[in-house]
Amino acid sequence: MAKREFWFLVGSQCLYGDDVLRTVDARAAEMTAAMNAGGLLPYRLIYKGTAKSDAEITAVIREANYDETCTGIITWCHTFSPSKMWIGGLRLLQKPYCHLATQYNREIPNDEIDMDFMNLNQAAHGDREHGFIAARLRIPRKVIAGYWQDEAVQRRLGDWMRTAVGAAVSRSMKVMRFGDNMREVAVTEGDKIEVQAKLGWQVNTWAVGDLVKEMHAVTETEINALMADYTAAYDIATDSIDAIRYQAREELAMKKMLDREGCRAYTNTFQDLYGMEQLPGLASQHLMALGYGYGGEGDWKVAAMTAIMKAMGKDENGASGFMEDYTYHLAEENPCSLGAHMLEVCPSLAADKPRIETHHLGIGMNEKDPARLVFEGKAGDAIVVSLIDMGGRLRLICQDVQCIKPILPMPNLPVARVMWKPAPDLLTGIECWITAGGAHHTVLSYDVTAEQMKDWANMMGIEFVHITADTTVDGLEEKLMVADLVWKLK
Repeated sequence: MAKREFWFLVGSQCLYGDDVLRTVDARAAEMTAAMNAGGLLPYRLIYKGTAKSDAEITAVIREANYDETCTGIITWCHTFSPSKMWIGGLRLLQKPYCHLATQYNREIPNDEIDMDFMNLNQAAHGDREHGFIAARLRIPRKVIAGYWQDEAVQRRLGDWMRTAVGAAVSRSMKVMRFGDNMREVAVTEGDKIEVQAKLGWQVNTWAVGDLVKEMHAVTETEINALMADYTAAYDIATDSIDAIRYQAREELAMKKMLDREGCRAYTNTFQDLYGMEQLPGLASQHLMALGYGYGGEGDWKVAAMTAIMKAMGKDENGASGFMEDYTYHLAEENPCSLGAHMLEVCPSLAADKPRIETHHLGIGMNEKDPARLVFEGKAGDAIVVSLIDMGGRLRLICQDVQCIKPILPMPNLPVARVMWKPAPDLLTGIECWITAGGAHHTVLSYDVTAEQMKDWANMMGIEFVHITADTTVDGLEEKLMVADLVWKLK
């Protein structure tokens, strides 16, 4: 994990005198220390002082913009902080911004409350003034209301921190494309210039021949070390050890190229395997387990989103992975969707220890049977996410799903797979997804929430569509029609 921290800036003013300001400062420091000690915030919260003037606010925000460790700012107004003093600083802000609407005391002290108490404890007054100016300036921000000691509040604050990390990863994202997109496929295309300007992604191409040259330079000693990692992490269920060693050679070569160029994600396609014996299967799966993003058929958008959503999870490598809707179980009883890919599904999604197997792959120009991890996905609540290019703007589509234990054994399907029930139900969910333009490639995540993805889209300034248990096709069509009008004005 990179060194990251979040800055806590408390608002007040000089009207109340030095005693009040000293109390505000002491309480803000106390709150910061307690929240850090609570164990629910994934990153350190740094108290940056009580701001009482335009100059102080602007100075802190300028510092935050250029401090690489500062990943976002969190504000709170203990007393009344006149919001005109925030205009200059907020206009300059380039980091994610959360407004924590809380107060030092949990309850109103019936016997002790007097005008001195009111002057000191007026966060309800201060936070509304502060909230107005962000709304007036139309600055994207997250508002979290609740008592600062409550677990639910700290968990939401922690989730927002992880989302801000996703924004930071996005703005430094580099994607390595081995070859071009799969021929004739529409949804994997997109405006790379617009994406770089909007999301920060640099998406460039390297020849497959460059990868083959790197593969030839991999040593047997390096392969032996990686084989030991494979043996420790996975069950070997094949006699084709040479196929596994070839995947190790591919992984080592790709990782060297990715790291050398500073890339966190990559793509390839089975239509371009020039000089390679196997399409990377196990190699891609293990790289995803290490936190890299991947996209099949040259899909650079899903590759970058996989890396970003992994970074938004636990320890910046959560249970998120490249996924594809393959086929449906349309029976009246227990209808569901089967997600898989021909080789490349991240083992972070596995219910049990994955197996390394080798099987024929009837697509692409594989000279030999590729080795891959085979497993069933775990049950639990999750989301699937798709980023699409609408021509002139980007749309992030998120659907709530319930992953289930596979209802069929599928003994002749030698791939990693996950089964789920999409919200609101299979057929309505399919209609809504297609209506919104969702791609067949997605990122499936067990530990990133729809709220986090909405916050991420808000940070990046792009459209967000959420398909939930309450979504209807008619209602979604109306929302999309309004969104088309709104986004044309932006």
